[in-house]
Amino acid sequence: MTRDIVWQKSSFSSGGDSADCVELAAVDAVVLLRESDAPSRVLSANPAELAAFVRHLRREAE
Repeated sequence: MTRDIVWQKSSFSSGGDSADCVELAAVDAVVLLRESDAPSRVLSANPAELAAFVRHLRREAE
């Protein structure tokens, strides 16, 4: 049985149906990430790994 993945577009996307956005989906205990302009490339992480990645990006942006 195949499960449909429901992707959620980031609120920081450039709006509308733009191809410049990041999408997230949760499947069981895994978070999936992809860019809308390259939907076949999917990264997976557990919630703790994703939180660490976001913290790293925020520090780099400061």
